[in-house]
Amino acid sequence: MKQTTSFLLPLLGLALLSETAAAQTAAKPYSQRMADAFISWNPDSIVIGEAKASRWNYEQGLMYTALERVWERTGDARYYTYIQKDLNRFVQKDGSIRTYRADEFQLDHITPGRGLLLLSQLGSVPDQDKYIKAAQLLRKQLDTQPRTKEGGFWHKKIYPNQMWLDGLYMAEPFYAEYSRVFNQPAGFDDIAKQFALIEKNLVDPKTGLLYHGWDESKEQPWANKTTGQSPSFWDRAIGWYGMALVDVLDYFPANHPQRPALIKDLQRLAPVLAKYQDPKTGTWSLVMGQEGRKGNYAEASGSSMFVYALAKGVRLGYLDKKYAAVAKKGYDGILKTFVATETNGALAFNGTVSVGGLGGKPYRDGTFDYYLTEKLRKNDYKGVGPFILASTEMEIAAEDALGQGKTVGLDYFFNHEMRKSPLSGEQEQWHYTWEERQHGGFWLWGNQFRELGAKTVAVPAAPTTASLKSLSIYIIVDPDSRKESPKPNYIQPADSKIITEWVRGGGTLVLLANDTANCEIKHFNELAKNFGVQFTDQSVNMVQGSQFEQGKVDLTSGKAVFKNASTAYVKELSVLSVAAPAQPLVTNNGKIIMATARLGKGKVFLLGDPWLYNEYTDGRKIPASFQNFQAGKDLATWLLGK
Repeated sequence: MKQTTSFLLPLLGLALLSETAAAQTAAKPYSQRMADAFISWNPDSIVIGEAKASRWNYEQGLMYTALERVWERTGDARYYTYIQKDLNRFVQKDGSIRTYRADEFQLDHITPGRGLLLLSQLGSVPDQDKYIKAAQLLRKQLDTQPRTKEGGFWHKKIYPNQMWLDGLYMAEPFYAEYSRVFNQPAGFDDIAKQFALIEKNLVDPKTGLLYHGWDESKEQPWANKTTGQSPSFWDRAIGWYGMALVDVLDYFPANHPQRPALIKDLQRLAPVLAKYQDPKTGTWSLVMGQEGRKGNYAEASGSSMFVYALAKGVRLGYLDKKYAAVAKKGYDGILKTFVATETNGALAFNGTVSVGGLGGKPYRDGTFDYYLTEKLRKNDYKGVGPFILASTEMEIAAEDALGQGKTVGLDYFFNHEMRKSPLSGEQEQWHYTWEERQHGGFWLWGNQFRELGAKTVAVPAAPTTASLKSLSIYIIVDPDSRKESPKPNYIQPADSKIITEWVRGGGTLVLLANDTANCEIKHFNELAKNFGVQFTDQSVNMVQGSQFEQGKVDLTSGKAVFKNASTAYVKELSVLSVAAPAQPLVTNNGKIIMATARLGKGKVFLLGDPWLYNEYTDGRKIPASFQNFQAGKDLATWLLGK
C-alpha cells in the first residue's frame, strides 16, 4: 500500500496543478480566453482557413484589431508582440508587403492596415518607418480604387461596378484612422460618401435590412434588373456594416458635418437588428428576413458583430440605452449556442459560416439556397474576431457604471510642450496628453477612464471656476520649466486658489510632478501646500539602464487605493513631505512615495512622477512582475469613486 500511495502522490500533484491552471484560465474574461485560444491555434503565424501558406488577408486584419483590443484591456504585451510578429512576415524594410498586389484593387487587402497604423503610432518600435510606408502604400490604393459613377468604391477590380457591405469594414476604419493620424481631413468627406451610398442603394425600405451587394450596371445575373440589389439579406454582410459604423466614428471629427449622418445610420439600423433577433435564443439567423424558412439557422459571426455594434453604440452614446439589453441577450445567446470549452480548458467557437459572396466561379447567385450551401466552420476567424470584440464590449458594460456622467480633465496649459508630428508633419502638443500613443502619452490610462464610463477631455487654458465646474477629476502633470517650453505657464496664486476651492467643493485633483531636474517644482508646490504636501528635491529610484528592480515600489501600504496591484515601477521620482490634511499612502524604505488628502468634500492624489504614461503601462518595456497597468486602473477606480 505504501508503494501505491507514493506512486499516486505525483499523479495527484499533477491533477491539482492541472485543476489550478484550468481555474486560472476560467477566471480570465472571455475576450482574453478566446484570444489565448487563437494564439494557441496559430503559435507562429496566422494561417487562414485551409490555406497551406499565409497571405495578406482581411481575416488577419480582423484578428489584429481583436488582439489590439485585448492588449488595451490587459496591458499584456503578448498580444501586441503577436501582431508585430505576424506583420513582420509580410512587411519588408522598404515598406512593400509580401503577397499584396495593389493592382488587384481588393478592399479586403486594406483591412490589415489597421495593424500597420498601430505600429506606426507607438514609441520604440524597431524599423518603424517600414510600417508607415506600408500604411501609405495601402492608402495609395484608395486613391486609384475604381469607383461607381457616384464615387463608391468597387469591392474588387474583378467585381466591376459593385459595392458590397463587406467593403465598408474592409476599408473605411483604416481610411478614417489614417486620415486622423496623418491629418488629411478631406478623407472624412470621402468616407461619409461611402456610407451615404450604401444607405441610398442597399437599404430595403420595407424591412430596413441591407442587401449584401449592389451592381450599378445591373448586369450581374444576381442583380435585380430594376434596383441592382442582390436577392438576400446576409447576416455577416450587415454585421460588417454595423462594425464599420461604430469603428469609423472612433476617428471621425466631432465637428464634421457628416458625423451626425453616420450616427443616424447606426440609429436606423439598431431597431432593425432588435426586430430580427430570435426572441428565444437571442441570436440572429444566417439569412435575415426569412427566419422561419426551412434550413435557416443561427449563425455565429453575424450575431457577434451585431452584439459588438450595439454594445459599443450604447457605450459611446450613439444609441439609446435600451439596446444594451438587446446586446446582452445576444451575447448570452452566443455563449450558450456557439462557445464551447475543450478538454484542455481552452475555448472553441462554433457556428460560423465559412464564406459568403456574389458572382465568381462557381457562380454565387445570392439567393437563400446559395447561402445555405456554404459550410460551417469551427474556430473560423470571421467569428472568433467579432466574438472577442463583442466580449470586450460586454466586459466594459459590466463595469462602466462607475464613471457615467463624470468628466476627467487633463491639463494642457501648465504642461504645454510642442513638437512637429513625426507622422503628419504638423505642430502638435505632446508629452502627457490623452491623444498620444507614443511612450510619453496618457492614451492607455485615458482609455481606462473611458472604459470605466467617464469622458476624457483636454483643459487647454488656465483653470477658472467655470471651466472646472464641468470636471469631476482634474489632472495636472509635470508643469513646464523653461527647458521644456520657451514661455512656460507657471501656476499662479489665483490658479491655486481656484483649484483649491474647487476641491473643497467636491472636486478630485491629481498632482503628478517629476524629479526636480525635469519639472517646474517651485510654483507647483505653492498649489500642493494647500493640501499639506511638498515635492522635495530628493529623488529616489534612480534606475540604471534596464535594472528595473531599482524602480520597484511596493504598493501594499496603499490598499485604500490599490485594491489589486501590489507592485509598481516608478523611476526617478520626487519624495514627498506630508503634513495635515494629507496622509501618506505608499511609503517605501521610510520615504513617502504617494499621498492623499481630503479637503472639504473633495480629495487629492499626489505623486512625484508622471508614472502612468504608456511606456510603463503597455507591458512592452518593463517586466510583467510590475503591475503598472492594473495600478492605473485601480487609481482610476478610486478617483472616480465617492
